Amino acid sequence: MSKKVLIVEDEAPIREMLCFVLEQKGFEPMEAEDYQQGLAALKEPFPDLILLDWMLPGGSGIQFIKQLKQDEVTRQIPVVMLTARGEEEDKVRGLDAGADDYITKPFSPKELTARLKAVIRRAVPTSTEEIIEVQGLKLDPVSHRVTANEQVLEMGPTEFRLLHFFMTHPERVYSREQLLNNVWGTNVYVEDRTVDVHIRRLRKAVSEFGHDAFIQTVRGTGYRFSTRV
Repeated sequence: MSKKVLIVEDEAPIREMLCFVLEQKGFEPMEAEDYQQGLAALKEPFPDLILLDWMLPGGSGIQFIKQLKQDEVTRQIPVVMLTARGEEEDKVRGLDAGADDYITKPFSPKELTARLKAVIRRAVPTSTEEIIEVQGLKLDPVSHRVTANEQVLEMGPTEFRLLHFFMTHPERVYSREQLLNNVWGTNVYVEDRTVDVHIRRLRKAVSEFGHDAFIQTVRGTGYRFSTRV
């Protein structure tokens, strides 16, 4: 079944180009030309991914993501920001708000589809069905749920995959490049800085009961998951 991609973009020529590219690659594009149309499109059947412009009539892409994440029904939909703003600070703002990836205009159709496929793959629960538990932190791949001391934790699909990788590979140090290859996948255009942003978001998601201490920074090398202080 083709994946539905909601394109929230106010410039008609760009929307038309995106629809053409996505249809050629087997996606099912949906269109919205402004902030309110984008929100109105969030209904059954929900899109598998949102391709979101930064600046929209009626509101910003950052506001859109924040509203998306406030709703339990839509917060798990992955978002890729599409924008001409290429400064690192803007990229970090987008990722911090909850975006799963960031594509700067101009871009190639090949890069676009590769990134969308990678984000959708990350959003799909892993096929491993075994529940993993470490000192009260429990990850269930089947229900795609993480709990801490039986309390459900909210996190995005990338943070879920990152935590799953860490919990299945404890006590080993991984560089940013290794994490990118194992969690994001090879042949994906993602910067090392993105890893740091998602690590920070993951720590925040598991911090209530002190489990953020398990995700340790190894200076000059990378990160590891360890219960040892």
